[in-house]
Amino acid sequence: MNTLKILVIALLGLLASGCVTGTRNIDLEQPSFMSKKTAAGTIYISEIKDSRNFEAEPRDPSTPSVDGDLMTTSKEKLATLIGRQRNGFGAAMGDVALPEGQNVQSKMKSLIAAGLKARGYTVSDSENADMKLNVSISDFWAWFSPGMWSVSFEAKLKSILNFETNGESKEVVVEGYGINKGQIASDANWQLAYSRAFMDYMVKFEEALTKAEL
Repeated sequence: MNTLKILVIALLGLLASGCVTGTRNIDLEQPSFMSKKTAAGTIYISEIKDSRNFEAEPRDPSTPSVDGDLMTTSKEKLATLIGRQRNGFGAAMGDVALPEGQNVQSKMKSLIAAGLKARGYTVSDSENADMKLNVSISDFWAWFSPGMWSVSFEAKLKSILNFETNGESKEVVVEGYGINKGQIASDANWQLAYSRAFMDYMVKFEEALTKAEL
């Protein structure tokens, strides 16, 4: 066995050394963001729907999946999942999930509320607010791809926002993407990929609302 093969095997062993069985729970921090725009009024976030499409054993790791039987997994559990762990050879293993008591709806609501507040809006708990906002989450997922010398951690977000006021509505689509290269599947490497996706989402959120004149 030549030196290169030994190094590759050693690297794959290192990549596989992180916990890949069971569920890895990761807390995702809300980034701070400042807006250059000044808006006014109250907004009620009435609904946030998890519309992600999960598949059983997908070929592409960027497609949401679950460690277990997809058909018998509850919607409540699916809403907590944000990625899949993989071993050094890329095989899907345990789930990556938010901490107990959190789900993608609550995290997306926090992200959107922060963006609205940064623009000057008041996020209200009253249905009588000036504007009502419905949100559909298309993407909220992270994955990693083993490489010869490092692992690429990637995260993507996508949401469809429908703003309703005075009988009229405006639809805004916002996406975010983050990538981080590391050596092992640590919590910190997953978190950094999401942190970058969150910040990219906030920037795109600002741009989309400005374009929609909101």
